[in-house]
Amino acid sequence: MRIPFELNGKSIEFEIEPRQTLAEVLRDRCRLTGAKLSCESQVCGTCTVLVNGLPVSACTYLAYEVRGQKVTTIEGLANESGRLHPLQQAFIDHFAFQCGFCTPGMILAAKALLDDNPNPTDEEIVQHMDGNLCRCTGYVPIMKAIRQAATVMKEARG
Repeated sequence: MRIPFELNGKSIEFEIEPRQTLAEVLRDRCRLTGAKLSCESQVCGTCTVLVNGLPVSACTYLAYEVRGQKVTTIEGLANESGRLHPLQQAFIDHFAFQCGFCTPGMILAAKALLDDNPNPTDEEIVQHMDGNLCRCTGYVPIMKAIRQAATVMKEARG
């Protein structure tokens, strides 16, 4: 089965097996390893990517479902000159990661939130991020990073 789609702003096309997950295609065919495989049952959020701006669990999302869609991975967030997205920078600034395994999924889930709700309350952040688990940092630095990114993104919009 052929699937044409946009990946991080570039049109691509692959021949895939109908049973292949988006995570398998991204990791094995595209060599984009930011989406991690862990639970493989939509529980932990380490495989989170964006499809048309919405967070999905790439570990269970069948690749054929991205036909004609826009997929964004952590590798596609920095701009073309390499400048980090405000969320990426905020995670660094607040040391909102330790091992880094969950970080790509956390950042992409947070991006979907801030794209939809540029000024979320703490309660809205917690509610939105509840599908992304971190075993290292606790969630305080992650909350601080998301709040900082919201401020930076708001200022950039003017």
